[in-house]
Amino acid sequence: MDSGYSVSLEKIVKEFSLETIACGEGLDKIRVTMSDVNRPAPQLGGFFDYYDNKRIQIIGNVETAFLAQFDYHTRAKSYQRFFATKPVAVIVARNIDIAPELKAAAIENNVPLFRTASPTSEFSAALIGYLGVELAPRQTVHGVLVEVYGEGILILGESGVGKSEAAIELVKRGHRLIADDAVEIRRVSSKTLVGTAPENIRHYVELRGIGIVNVRRIFGMGAVKESENIRLVIRIEPWQSDKLYDRMGIDEKTTEILGNSVPYIEIPVKPGRNLAVIIEVAAMNNRQKELGYNAANELMAKLGLESYK
Repeated sequence: MDSGYSVSLEKIVKEFSLETIACGEGLDKIRVTMSDVNRPAPQLGGFFDYYDNKRIQIIGNVETAFLAQFDYHTRAKSYQRFFATKPVAVIVARNIDIAPELKAAAIENNVPLFRTASPTSEFSAALIGYLGVELAPRQTVHGVLVEVYGEGILILGESGVGKSEAAIELVKRGHRLIADDAVEIRRVSSKTLVGTAPENIRHYVELRGIGIVNVRRIFGMGAVKESENIRLVIRIEPWQSDKLYDRMGIDEKTTEILGNSVPYIEIPVKPGRNLAVIIEVAAMNNRQKELGYNAANELMAKLGLESYK
């Protein structure tokens, strides 16, 4: 599926350590826009219905064995017909020997040709997963993303409310920072949102009165993480005495990000509240809810005020 985003072929080659067989120049200018891949056995046999040359083509044992039953001229003609469609790239799996007619067709049609030692299915799954993240719909939000007890927590709130300070306290308590100030969120599936930091500000935190600090340098590599699935959104705001805050947690609120619903809570802050500890408890409580346990429902059932869910 074409998401409107793209990734350079050069980046894919580096990510998977692909061996370049032909047409290895200008890969940074070739853009891949589809997360789907294709096994071109039907196309090598001459069937091009529903074929899309924007997909990366992966040749494995099936395609190689299919053409092996024909003579050299038939194979050469088949490869020429296939490469004439100008696929964005062709990758041969399992370190299969590159037939001369295959390489010749790639060079003649100026189609990038690579090889990997990975098994075909394993490589296809890894490539699809990688492209799914790289090409996913995305948006950038102002906030902080931390990993707390394995839960990705997106902390939102107005500037100066204490998001970065809470993140530093959480890091000191053994948790990990993913992003501060700007969080890039990608929708990799209908149930999964992945958050990361823009590369130029990754691992940095701004603390008012102190300035910019490098969390990785100060606290070590174990204090940071490149990306994390977003499992809970917490909005922190100054305490408002006239606002009614949820004290039981029976109603499970959600917020929508890129079309996905994510559990959502609001936490009021005022002097004396330990925000880091509250976020830790929220993360653990969210994990319990994911596993089917809700303390508020259990208490209400014990009090006979509401049936246990």
